[in-house]
Amino acid sequence: MHTVFNPVQVSREGLVEQAQDPTAPEGLIFAHAKEGKPLATPWQVASVRATLLAQHRLDDGWVLDCACGSGIQLAAYASTLERPVLGVELESARAQASAANLQTVAMHQRATESAWFTKSRILAGDGTAAQQVMTSLEDEAWVSLLHLDPARPRNSRTHALDEMQPSLHRVLNAWAPYFEGEPALILDLSPRLTLSQRTEVETLVEAVWPNLSKTWEWTSRGRGRVDRLALWAGQVAEPGILRRFVRVPPTLSDPPFVLRTSEASQAISSTVHPPKRGEYVSLLDATLVESGLASTWLGSVSKEQRFRWGVVEGRRPQLHHDHPLRLTEQDAWMVQATGRVIDMLPMELDETTVDEVVARSLEHNFKSVKLRLDIDPDLQPKVQGSLDRQLQRRHGERDGFLVRHPTAKVLLLCVSHSEQR
Repeated sequence: MHTVFNPVQVSREGLVEQAQDPTAPEGLIFAHAKEGKPLATPWQVASVRATLLAQHRLDDGWVLDCACGSGIQLAAYASTLERPVLGVELESARAQASAANLQTVAMHQRATESAWFTKSRILAGDGTAAQQVMTSLEDEAWVSLLHLDPARPRNSRTHALDEMQPSLHRVLNAWAPYFEGEPALILDLSPRLTLSQRTEVETLVEAVWPNLSKTWEWTSRGRGRVDRLALWAGQVAEPGILRRFVRVPPTLSDPPFVLRTSEASQAISSTVHPPKRGEYVSLLDATLVESGLASTWLGSVSKEQRFRWGVVEGRRPQLHHDHPLRLTEQDAWMVQATGRVIDMLPMELDETTVDEVVARSLEHNFKSVKLRLDIDPDLQPKVQGSLDRQLQRRHGERDGFLVRHPTAKVLLLCVSHSEQR
């Protein structure tokens, strides 16, 4: 049996944590059950996704999340689409938190009398037991959208699809009968899925709904990793669009930056090239590169036809080029750092060589040099702190950064593009 939580009447008793989401407007204090907060979707990410979903027309019926956790994404769907939502969560306390968070959003938006809030329901129980879920409701109706964000192993760089819970094939087969027409699916999956695993996901969808349109979406918050990877299928797939990159803006007031392509992904290969003074080095958004849309974006910000990729994978994709990038304010979100190589230091970086880096930085009138390279986590704050302290005592004017050349044993001291003088 499933326990039904009505967000209008839900109590917060027993919920162990209440926290202001740092990405949400002041006053959106979300409730979480034990160990629920680290797994919750940030409000800004959920809000951006709901805004993109609002651009699509959905059939009548429930907006369903059958593994809703703390319900942040579900609350964003409800308030943005202004439609009743149905959440199912196996763990009872998290289902209670989900209902409480829906209430919080409705109160924050002064929408407690709105139908999208009063008709929404959260259930505690098995999200793959579709028939039991529907018979637990006063109004069974149809499902218009199925959202799934399955649990997966934490602190693991790779894992198989069958480690996700609830499993994709069980969810898809269980809920297929409850769509009246073409389904709308958002499968929020592990950002570490390989190409072969993404193909496997598509095969699972095809087994239930053959020839369904699909759009893969990569989401970034600019932190050197893929924040979200999702498959949008059926009514919410963008016609003709195979891949989409979404950069969540730095502030809530800005719209997201979105890139789209109808072309198949082409692999980027690193190239061996010698270090060179005067060339430009740019560290790009890792998600932009992972999505396969880096070349599309570069075509809009550079007149160059060919680029030298020093590093393709990891947190700091490294691009070498002969001319500066032409960046708008939004384009700048795609770049971790960009600048011109002003000096080359044939050394490894550690506590014994940091003084030499300081000396060379002072020769070039730097007031600040940020480390933009892989370094022992225990060593990084010591070296960066030493750089900061020694440079701040002087009267330099330039800002810059330090990277490691991908093939030569050389550190590249770069002056930031905005500081070219």
